[in-house]
Amino acid sequence: MIGNTATLIDGKAIAADMRKDVAARAAELTEKGWSPKLVSLSVGDVAAAELYVRNQQKQAESAGVEFEARNYPSETSLEQLTGIIQGLNADPRVNGIIIQRPLPDHIPVKTLQKLVHPLKDVEGMHPASIGNIVYNDLALGPCTAVAAVEILKTLPLDMEGLNVTVIGHSEIVGKPIAFLLMGLGATVTVCHHMTRSVAMHSRAADAVFVAVGKPGLVTGEMLKPGCAVIDIGINRVDGKTVGDADFESCSQVAGWITPVPGGVGPVTVATLMSNAVLATEMQMNHYRDAYARSEFD
Repeated sequence: MIGNTATLIDGKAIAADMRKDVAARAAELTEKGWSPKLVSLSVGDVAAAELYVRNQQKQAESAGVEFEARNYPSETSLEQLTGIIQGLNADPRVNGIIIQRPLPDHIPVKTLQKLVHPLKDVEGMHPASIGNIVYNDLALGPCTAVAAVEILKTLPLDMEGLNVTVIGHSEIVGKPIAFLLMGLGATVTVCHHMTRSVAMHSRAADAVFVAVGKPGLVTGEMLKPGCAVIDIGINRVDGKTVGDADFESCSQVAGWITPVPGGVGPVTVATLMSNAVLATEMQMNHYRDAYARSEFD
């Protein structure tokens, strides 16, 4: 395959810019007595989530957001966790709740996500948060989906009428990406495991998002020359972390491509911090409105 090498999209640089903005907003809130605070909940053996938690803690500190990691034993019941989340929902000092995955088999993750108050849903996983995207009313969106679209917005491409193919239609990544892009005026095709010819759709696209969890799924010959490739996949192959796009062949055809790691990942964590500050702002306004004296007092 002959072609130019794609421009690498630097997720770390985009994330650093976002964190500067978040830190400024967090400092403003702290001055008003509303210091943003996140609480992370993990249950059982945390080895799988430990790296994420450490990374989130580090990013939170650099963005001026307080971060408390709580770990509960694997035998903690759904009833106990329900009580814990309800307590956090009611605590005005806690502005965001993160539920770390994986969870033990007896704890359904969707049940916990539904328990988090929508105003504290910094991961954007509550059905209300996902539903708002359909109405193009983005408050707290799912971090990975929002991050992937934010990355595309940094490129010199006109979103209106842009042909985009999204490969993967999960509830928290593929589908929200499609709705977010439609809200920006893009024309979106969503491919999944029942799509007859993914390549037919991806070759017609100005931008391709892929989030399936299959290494090497997208190859250079499936791309239109000069397109943008936003690779959301995270896979371990021979001890290395790789995405869903075959980087070697895709980078020979695409105009822009996100590396894995170092692409969507850092921007996702920065989006989580941005959501933490936004959630704090929304709660501050909510409390102010709820406790404002009416003219009849």
